Amino acid sequence: FLVGDTRHVIREAAKKSCFICYKLGASITCCEMGCDRTFHLPCAPDGECVTQYFGAYRSFCWEHRPQQAVPARPSQDNTCSICLDTVENKISYKTMGCPACQDARFHRHCIQRLALHSGIAFRCPCCLNQDPFMMEMLRMGIRLSKRPPSWESVQAVRPSGQRHSRCDARTCLCPGGREHVEEEGPWQLWLCSSCAAEGTHRHCSSLGNSTYSWECNTC
Repeated sequence: FLVGDTRHVIREAAKKSCFICYKLGASITCCEMGCDRTFHLPCAPDGECVTQYFGAYRSFCWEHRPQQAVPARPSQDNTCSICLDTVENKISYKTMGCPACQDARFHRHCIQRLALHSGIAFRCPCCLNQDPFMMEMLRMGIRLSKRPPSWESVQAVRPSGQRHSRCDARTCLCPGGREHVEEEGPWQLWLCSSCAAEGTHRHCSSLGNSTYSWECNTC
């Protein structure tokens, strides 16, 4: 875009309301021809919308998003292959599957976390298929990282078993200070999903309940 075009896009977005939260400033429009649904990027998970982080970076509303054509699970074992908690008994926005082995099932937020942590080593956690699996995850809106696996980066900068444990937000709002960490709530500490070398309190970076990952400014 030229500068004038960018200003026009910003002005137009300011007039559009998000179909999920109903607030103005929705800059993303569904790519389906004839669909005029607009939404904010942070609202996308709540509205079950998909943004593809490759190529033309297309976005889709809940009605027109891409669907997975994965057959019924042969084993009928309705557990996530990553966290081992229960998943839905069918493929949906929140429950995804591997197109290669057709048996792996995982929560969307689980596979997204795995993708950011695995980096260039990202593959199916069950059959270890990489290329077809990676392309399917990209098509379904999973964001990938071109970095080395986070566990390799962490081992390179600190001894094994030592976890980053302070808030690195520019302004830390925690009354207990940057070192104060709680297991849940606003003072829960989130580590960067790419490098794990910086952290933030949930409240200090305005991370909502529908947020499943956070990246530091360096990454």
